[in-house]
Amino acid sequence: MTSHHVAEEPIKKVAIFGGTHGNELTGVFLVKHWLENGTEIQRMGLEVKPLITNPKAVKKCTRYIDCDLNRVFDLENLGKNISEDLPYEVRRAQEINLLFGPKNSEDSYDVIFDLHNTTSNMGCTLILEDSRNDFLIQMFHYIKTSLAPLPCYVYLIEHPSLKYATTRSIAKYPVGIEVGPQPHGVLRADILNQMRKMIKHALDFIHDFNEGKEFPPCAIEVYKIMEKVDYPRNESGEIAAVIHPNLQDQDWKPLHPGDPVFLTLDGKTILLGGDCTVYPVFVNEAAYYEKKEAFAKTTKLTLNARSIRSLSR
Repeated sequence: MTSHHVAEEPIKKVAIFGGTHGNELTGVFLVKHWLENGTEIQRMGLEVKPLITNPKAVKKCTRYIDCDLNRVFDLENLGKNISEDLPYEVRRAQEINLLFGPKNSEDSYDVIFDLHNTTSNMGCTLILEDSRNDFLIQMFHYIKTSLAPLPCYVYLIEHPSLKYATTRSIAKYPVGIEVGPQPHGVLRADILNQMRKMIKHALDFIHDFNEGKEFPPCAIEVYKIMEKVDYPRNESGEIAAVIHPNLQDQDWKPLHPGDPVFLTLDGKTILLGGDCTVYPVFVNEAAYYEKKEAFAKTTKLTLNARSIRSLSR
């Protein structure tokens, strides 16, 4: 797959969101730190604004108050008349859209980094929403190269029927960052350090781009979502099997037809069907039980980006 868009204008406005989910503490603590002392995220000629996106959920250390803030940034919700009857997160989404958007407009922020934690064993993960975006592919290549030998994976959520309406989607260049495994409501120094490095390298890339550095053509390996897989359920709709030990913590590893995926309490193993190898992500993510998602199947492919250079120099 080859990209078709070229980024030419310099990047001027960047936001870093933490606390979109109030119990994912790495982003919360980093953003709070940068609000007090933002020296490490400042770059010459660049406006970088950190924000706690869901302050009520952060205060309660819960994922959300009324509904998932990271799923309500569609034009329908953003365009609703402001009312106390609206869910808190929808009202908050409208506030964020006014500050950093409006979505799909020339006035919206150039880049938004949205910081998340997962309980799944996904390591450092970058989330890409557009497979044709040269600028983001180049940025992700830079981050992956800078982090090496620490692995960094790219999860492509481009899908004809799965629409996310993410908090970051109001930006021209939305970037999701997931680092795990980390339990919700918990901080780990290693996870915090990895996320901090990812932001540093991303901002360094933007700075170099704005300074006129040319980035030659590159390619990155990505994992594109195919479908979400629910847990087996009984007639009452309750979970009837758990993630098989062979699959637990095996995010990004190849999963072949016939491999174990679930285990019932009476010891029955449920195998992967189909006829192709897939790569599971968000395996046994705690927050996805309510979304009826045990893991997502992905396929591995390569994205190519053309050379990019800012017009500023």
